Amino acid sequence: MNFEDEKDYIMRIIKEMVRVLFSLMLGKQYTSAEEEAKNAYEVSGKSLDELLKMIDNGDINEAENLMLEDIDYGDKNEIAAAALFYQYLSEKEEDFLQNNNYSKEEILDGLNDLMQKSGYSDVVKVIELL
Repeated sequence: MNFEDEKDYIMRIIKEMVRVLFSLMLGKQYTSAEEEAKNAYEVSGKSLDELLKMIDNGDINEAENLMLEDIDYGDKNEIAAAALFYQYLSEKEEDFLQNNNYSKEEILDGLNDLMQKSGYSDVVKVIELL
């Protein structure tokens, strides 16, 4: 598997994890991070829209730290917002991520950690088998 294939695989896994999470947890179909951000999702007292703007400004690590600061892993809407955060981040170009000290692997690790802590570790196992 070459470098580009690996990045595409990671992006596909992330998107599939978010899609399945939305279906299982919220009983709805996932559309896109941008569309879902309009639904006023919040995590750790911050709006998803605010966190996505931080990503766009290159403040990825700061946005992730704010998001995870007070996250309630029992709140489905907060978990959805965090998953959307990682989905949105996964759609950024590799150069953008590297220039802002982040990687696709870190996105996948963050989403895996989120799924584990929120009780959806079985989703991770199933998707990794695909």
